[in-house]
Amino acid sequence: MEEKANQLAERLLDYGVEIFKLTMKLDSSLPGRHMAGQLFRSGTSAGANYEEACGAESRADFVHKLQIVLKELRESHYWLRLLLKSDTIRNFNIDSLIEETKQLINIIAKSLITAKKKK
Repeated sequence: MEEKANQLAERLLDYGVEIFKLTMKLDSSLPGRHMAGQLFRSGTSAGANYEEACGAESRADFVHKLQIVLKELRESHYWLRLLLKSDTIRNFNIDSLIEETKQLINIIAKSLITAKKKK
């Protein structure tokens, strides 16, 4: 179980790095700055909150922190889709980042279901 948690933590860290790289490419217009800030916060906080979940003090604390991870990933998914639809950025594979976001959402959602059943 710990191995899977470590793999997921590393995957979320890599995800944060990709979000960082993407937001650095956005222009300094008002929409560019706004989307960069929103996406940077939600995309990088998913991994940080997962790390906190791994050190949770109770099952309820773990579930709560995982719910925050899911919320942040869903928000990131929105901003990534907005960037894609607005054709705001070029020379970056947003499609693969959107796919990774969907996969991470599914993993965290399933983890939440499992954690809630173990009450």
